[in-house]
Amino acid sequence: MFEHHSKPLLPRAEFRKRVFRYFSYSAIMLGVSLGIGIVGYHFSADLNWMDSFYNASMILTGMGPVNEMPDDGAKLFSGFYALFSGVAFLSTVAVLFAPIAHRFLHLMHLDEDI
Repeated sequence: MFEHHSKPLLPRAEFRKRVFRYFSYSAIMLGVSLGIGIVGYHFSADLNWMDSFYNASMILTGMGPVNEMPDDGAKLFSGFYALFSGVAFLSTVAVLFAPIAHRFLHLMHLDEDI
């Protein structure tokens, strides 16, 4: 996946490609997570698509719910989606910053070899 610490540092052009690839992975993860929330709020709470998007994006970013949930099923979905969103958002951020953190640590390790 990433180069071993004994290997030379990846050239900048290859590093940019890696950052873009991991940005794409994180965008897909975020999109899938948001899609789960949109569909879930639309069908469990009978919200229109725009309100479902708004609720899902607010929960996913940690801002909290917007609309009152009408029944127990919608409240259950909202609670489980909030738990899922916390893990999904942190995982997405970790994937996004993984190549940058690896390059920094690789640079630090290269200094030891000199």
